[in-house]
Amino acid sequence: MGFADGAIDCDVHPDQPSVARLLPYVDGYWRETFVLRGIDRLDLSLTSDPRGAPRSARPDWRKPEGAVPDIGALRRDLLDPFGLDIAILNCLHAGAVMCSEDMGAVLCRAVNRWIAEEWLARDDRLRASILVPLQSPALAVEEIEHWAHDRRFVQILVPVAHELTLGRRHYWPVWRAAQRHGLPVAIHAGSAMRHAPTSTGWPSYFVEDYIAQAQAFESTLLSLIMEGVFDDCPDLTVVLAESGVSWLPGFLWRANKTWRGLRNEVPWVREPPGSLIRRHVRMTVQPLDTPDDPARIQRLLDQIAAPEMLLFATDFPHRHFEDGEALPRSMPPEFARRIMVGNPLATYPRLGTSITIPAGATA
Repeated sequence: MGFADGAIDCDVHPDQPSVARLLPYVDGYWRETFVLRGIDRLDLSLTSDPRGAPRSARPDWRKPEGAVPDIGALRRDLLDPFGLDIAILNCLHAGAVMCSEDMGAVLCRAVNRWIAEEWLARDDRLRASILVPLQSPALAVEEIEHWAHDRRFVQILVPVAHELTLGRRHYWPVWRAAQRHGLPVAIHAGSAMRHAPTSTGWPSYFVEDYIAQAQAFESTLLSLIMEGVFDDCPDLTVVLAESGVSWLPGFLWRANKTWRGLRNEVPWVREPPGSLIRRHVRMTVQPLDTPDDPARIQRLLDQIAAPEMLLFATDFPHRHFEDGEALPRSMPPEFARRIMVGNPLATYPRLGTSITIPAGATA
């Protein structure tokens, strides 16, 4: 599949910085704390793709053990060969889920400063998500307010599985802040590990955890709808990142059917869930878990009935495709262009504006 001019990659991982790499981005008290407690020796990456898992990265994109994240490699392996105009960086880090709210907020601020200084400032094709400490909605809102002026940050980033389902009113101040600043909420595969990744307990193997991520996305999507988030935040956009796609048609059918019989329980849901999903929700297309068969791909798209929902992504550096085939060859070119350019521009208002690096952007 050839790449359209102006292609936008909506899910790129610049690796996760170790705590030692983040020490320059925290104040003296926290530097001393991290060193005295040995926290500076930890990795604290937060990912559904452990480094040792065979499918965690394509072999040609995998960095040697202990290698420092390198923007040169990102240019060589992704930005230049794919001809990308823009790539959105999603840095999954445990600051977003720390049990200590204060430490989590400090780490999220450090990660965002690291992204701004070591990545965004070095290539004008890069944009990023604001990592927020969702375990404390008040501190998460503070982090959004701190970075909202910097238009290189185009959305906020949270893991799909947290302490509570994300539609609960506990989190509404965060969604309201995102809406206030015109920032989509990226809900990415990953977990705070407060609960088992399946509804029936803890699995034995990584493959079980990985496949169960789709269940987490279904539960989260149902929560956002039925708890009334889209009624409270009518202009909010949610991006499901690395969620897969093929589970959605069955979910739409079941949610619509059940809502018709039980809608008196949730009177704020005034229209079928499928309508709300098509208006408020977008999905990245890696992994695109469908057979490479034109008829079956078309059937899936027909069942979703909302081509504007899909966003192009490579999920760099994870392994979902070979060579440059990030989209199936059988995908119609006009639809591929819409996924790669039109849909991302419509989803992220900040991508359509010129960017001036603000003074003190890394503060």
